[in-house]
Amino acid sequence: MLDWLYNIVGHVLAWIHTGLSLTGLDPDSGWAWGLSIVLLTVLMRLLMVPLFVKQMNTQRKMQDIQPKIMKLRERYKHDKQRLQQESMKIYQESGTNPIMGCLPLLLQMPVFFALFSVLRSVAEGNAQYGFDQQLADSARQALIFQAPIAAQFNSSNEELLALGSTDPIMAKILIAFACVIMGFTTFLTMRQSIKRSTAQMPDNPMMQTQKIMMYLAPAFGLFGLAMPVGVLLYWVTSNVWTMVQQHFLYRNQPVPGEDTADAKSQSNGSAKGMLGRKKGAESTPEPKEQPKIERKQPKKQSRSKRGGSGSN
Repeated sequence: MLDWLYNIVGHVLAWIHTGLSLTGLDPDSGWAWGLSIVLLTVLMRLLMVPLFVKQMNTQRKMQDIQPKIMKLRERYKHDKQRLQQESMKIYQESGTNPIMGCLPLLLQMPVFFALFSVLRSVAEGNAQYGFDQQLADSARQALIFQAPIAAQFNSSNEELLALGSTDPIMAKILIAFACVIMGFTTFLTMRQSIKRSTAQMPDNPMMQTQKIMMYLAPAFGLFGLAMPVGVLLYWVTSNVWTMVQQHFLYRNQPVPGEDTADAKSQSNGSAKGMLGRKKGAESTPEPKEQPKIERKQPKKQSRSKRGGSGSN
């Protein structure tokens, strides 16, 4: 049913590999095929950047209308149909589509499954999805260190040897290490996103569920044990791209609370600076102490002298 998508992904991967071969890379090497998968991932994520920006704008609008939604939940808590109708009316008035929040993830999954199917076909030695037999054999025996691009952790030692690995044990260690990196980077991307979501909507009722999913993210690496090395490379590259992309976009579009906090800190800093300058301007040197002038008062005469002078 999705063969048309598998053909697109397979053809693009083959075209990128052909272009890299023209640069002087050994076309049969794991580096040529590994870099082809990395560039395929980057190309796909570049095409999805506008969707990710739209997702951020949607989340921001969702935060703005959250108080209205909470009021509707209180008013129509016993009438779910009316609640849904009124909520959709608010979404339409604000130009918000809740589906946009998860659209980038939904669009990534078909490409992920398509690449998985293409590499599985390569591992089986099939010439399809844009690969001729020579290209399929080249990809099938390409090695990244000792791990074949099309190999899985659960591949037998005989299968790994048939794929070109000279050390099956080392190949499985490398695949297991790639699974650990996959789980760890998945955890970091989810943590980054949930931290942003918490800042936007602290009272989100789904926050606890999201945190549980975040802490279970490293277990996703276990699913990597059944994935070809090329798919693990795709997943890790996509996670790293997501972390870098979110870092720059989140920094350029802070949540409203962060805007207020930054403005407040800047105003406090400027106010302190102004206050310091005022104090500096008002503080004048203390005047020097002036010498005291002593005035001589006439001496008072005693009563006897005043009386004697009067009788004479």
